Amino acid sequence: MDFIQSITLGIVQGLGEFLPISSTAHLILVPFFTGWEDPGLAFDVAMHAGTLLAVIAYFWRDWLDIFKLAFWGKNYKSEKYNSNILWLLVIGTIPGALIGFSLEDLVDGIFRNPYLIAFTLSLFGLILFLLDKYASHKRELDKINLKDVLIIGLAQAVAIVPGVSRSGATISAGLALGLSRVSAARFSFLLSTPIIFGATLSQTPDLIRGGIDSVLIIGIIFSAFSGYLAIKYLIKFVENYSYKVFFWYRLLLAFIIILAINFR
Repeated sequence: MDFIQSITLGIVQGLGEFLPISSTAHLILVPFFTGWEDPGLAFDVAMHAGTLLAVIAYFWRDWLDIFKLAFWGKNYKSEKYNSNILWLLVIGTIPGALIGFSLEDLVDGIFRNPYLIAFTLSLFGLILFLLDKYASHKRELDKINLKDVLIIGLAQAVAIVPGVSRSGATISAGLALGLSRVSAARFSFLLSTPIIFGATLSQTPDLIRGGIDSVLIIGIIFSAFSGYLAIKYLIKFVENYSYKVFFWYRLLLAFIIILAINFR
């Protein structure tokens, strides 16, 4: 892998992790279309280290707020979150962690099929579109409860399949539960922090054994930078607009994938 490939995949990872378009699918599809070697899951996890930096850099004040709520209890008040938010985030992480660990081999095998990616891009894009159009969008994060986080956590677990999109699945679940567009996005990003951290930590020994060179570091930097911008501007975007543009993007990409497979 050279610097151009690493930078390209870093940018793709950063944007795809937080925009509801599936980073895993794009990291599979970019090599598919360009003829580059598939970088594999180890490189995927290295890029996740960049997105972990991005989400921490953007939400560090929120996480400080969350930890103050958890440890100071009634002596601390937050304008955004209720006092149980940290434990709700922990519970919401469990389904994704368990299913991700148990199905890791499938992700590195049959799940990396372009036909499957085209199907999941279309189907889960349609689900996002319908929920965005017809759900109520009235609830904010301070009203989230245990039932909500279990449903959103299960949605995050489904996103182990490439093309589903972790952010797309969790945002869709949030919208289905009546969260506002911004609240659904913010909770999705907060919930991504522990799952990305866990995935990065679990694969760190493999990365160290494989060697961390300058090409990989550049990819992580661009993943972090593009991820930060994706978070910032998606939140600004959905303050005024719907998620439907991502449905049309996913549908177009699925169509291109089918064409590429049949006419390549």
